[in-house]
Amino acid sequence: MKLFAALRQIRDFERGQLPFLKNLIDFDLIIEIGYAEENDKPLTLKQVLLLNLSSRTTVRRRLARLIEAGVVRRRKNANDQRSSHLIISGASLKLLGKYGVLLAATCALLSAS
Repeated sequence: MKLFAALRQIRDFERGQLPFLKNLIDFDLIIEIGYAEENDKPLTLKQVLLLNLSSRTTVRRRLARLIEAGVVRRRKNANDQRSSHLIISGASLKLLGKYGVLLAATCALLSAS
């Protein structure tokens, strides 16, 4: 497979299956929240803001949009009822899993050529 054909295939998947990824900040938020959850250390809003992915206002606005879209969910912190953890929804995890498989397959095809 040629480079730009592969990139086009990835981009088509992003547009069709991941419409909630409007910009790199959305992508960064999902990656950081998912990574922390994957390591059994889910993030709170404060921890996300401290990552300095963008301005606090922008991060809050983008995160609110992802929550409204059902991509990210808030779950009460079992240890501290005053805070909540941010997690990736199950449906979004499935889509992101498919995206990961596509990226891995595309990388393998490009390496082989």
